[in-house]
Amino acid sequence: MVTVLLEQSDGQLQESTREFGTFRADRLALAEWLNRLNVERVVMESTGIYWRSIFSTLEAAGLKAHIVHARHVKQVPGRKTDVKDSQGLASLARCGLLRPSFIPPPDLRELRLVTRYRLKLTHTLASEKNRLHKVLDDAGIRLGGIVSDINGTSAQAMIAGLIGGRPLTELIDCARGRMQAKCEPLRQALNEPLSERHRLVLQELHHHIDFLEQQLRSFNQRILAAMAPYQPQWRLLQTLPGVDTIAAALLIAAEIGIDRERFGRGEQFASWAGLCPGNNESAGKRKSSRLRQGNPVLRQVLCEIANAACRTNSQFKGKYRALVIRRGHKRTIMAWAHKLLRVIYALLKHQPPYRDPGIDYEALIVQKNAPRWIQALKK
Repeated sequence: MVTVLLEQSDGQLQESTREFGTFRADRLALAEWLNRLNVERVVMESTGIYWRSIFSTLEAAGLKAHIVHARHVKQVPGRKTDVKDSQGLASLARCGLLRPSFIPPPDLRELRLVTRYRLKLTHTLASEKNRLHKVLDDAGIRLGGIVSDINGTSAQAMIAGLIGGRPLTELIDCARGRMQAKCEPLRQALNEPLSERHRLVLQELHHHIDFLEQQLRSFNQRILAAMAPYQPQWRLLQTLPGVDTIAAALLIAAEIGIDRERFGRGEQFASWAGLCPGNNESAGKRKSSRLRQGNPVLRQVLCEIANAACRTNSQFKGKYRALVIRRGHKRTIMAWAHKLLRVIYALLKHQPPYRDPGIDYEALIVQKNAPRWIQALKK
């Protein structure tokens, strides 16, 4: 349902409502009708993924289209039909009461399909690896209690040998590095007969994991090749601790783009991503400040980067150690994801490479709290 508001020369409004289909011919007819009426702005309500083809058609026709959050219009009582929804959207848009959502350019929208499918593959790969571990435990092979990483090179070689029916001595020879000092525990863990059905499931899981890893490598190559138009920003983000080539591509090309002016300030950027504390105050009382729903994909990537950055020799490591004691690991990671997003905004806005300030947060906390600790010890 499409409602058009046209202001006449005498100041009166002429309202016209029409219904269109969603096939390509119908979308082209819609764009032609709007262009014929010289419409200045088109406002659409976001509806899952169904708005994307309509938005692309309007964008290609040269129309200025805005996508608005359904929450801004759905809570208005008395507008629960499609016709009234379209009329309400037109009235609110004419008064400037609707904020458009962030829509990346067409190239980044298409690249986002690739990056998000890659993230889906990583989830599937992690699930299959966990299933492989579970099947081994079900068969009585406690390999996970001996090796530090069951997905490592030595452990994967042993699992392949188990599936192939190799003798126990050859399985022990697959140990590499520090694993060679655990020959006797490995012998006890692997000395377990495998049934045919366990071997069948393990073999299929092993083949599926190899296939998924090959797919991930292929997608990584395609994503890195697509970074050619965004080389300055892509290389700039790699100066941050914990950000590699793929993480920088997921950030800049798939989720946040390169246009910083679209978000305003760094605080608004963090609010759009859903990484800043909630603001809920009434009658002078602060209520729940839990994080609101933002961009879940961006949040996942930033949390992965924060986990990696806290293990580097940078300010993130010291601040993590100082904060995790009283806030816990998960909340500390979310706090550092927020901090990382603010740093990313500053880097993309001012274009300097990241330089770690080298602040020793642990020493600052000791300096601040040492007198109180000494008094408590004396008491």
